[in-house]
Amino acid sequence: MIGRLKGILVHKQPPWLVVDVHGVGYELEAPMSTFYDLPAVGSEVSLFTHYAQKEDSVSLYGFLGEPERRLFRDVQRVSGIGAKIALAVLSGAGVDEFARMVQAGDVAALTRIPGIGKKTAERIIVELRERMAQMYPVGVAGAGMEGVGHGAANDPLSEATVALQQLGYKPAEAQRMAKQAFAEGDVAETIIRKALQSALR
Repeated sequence: MIGRLKGILVHKQPPWLVVDVHGVGYELEAPMSTFYDLPAVGSEVSLFTHYAQKEDSVSLYGFLGEPERRLFRDVQRVSGIGAKIALAVLSGAGVDEFARMVQAGDVAALTRIPGIGKKTAERIIVELRERMAQMYPVGVAGAGMEGVGHGAANDPLSEATVALQQLGYKPAEAQRMAKQAFAEGDVAETIIRKALQSALR
């Protein structure tokens, strides 16, 4: 089931957010590329959604843009890649950057995304290169990492560290990345964005 969800954003803490739709709260998991551009808590938000049902669980994923949702689904067509790695792709690279990596055959850059090893990166390139060229011409996708987060957190550094761990980074690595990216006054989304951009260099 795929659709859209429109309501009031009542909670956001990467990678989770809650949207109130006529008194019903929907909990969604979203990539950082969506979090960067979310409005403040209490504001109206409209999300593209992807519903996934397994034998023992039901999950709902939210995206601000259709290109993000499409890439989330496309990446999972590659053998060995599930929702967690697909979210890490969008969080670490965004649509434009990931399309560029795949079209350029950049195995080294792909392996910097948590959960993607060399063999998986090579499979991604083989299986998705043609589709990336057709669906996401470099410079056109428009759902990258340019957004700036809104709303302050109580402890942005801790929140960023937890979010990086949930994206697949080991605790010590996540803490190091967050500390190196942190600057006075940064909100969690900004710290995460800077840490992920540094990790891909």
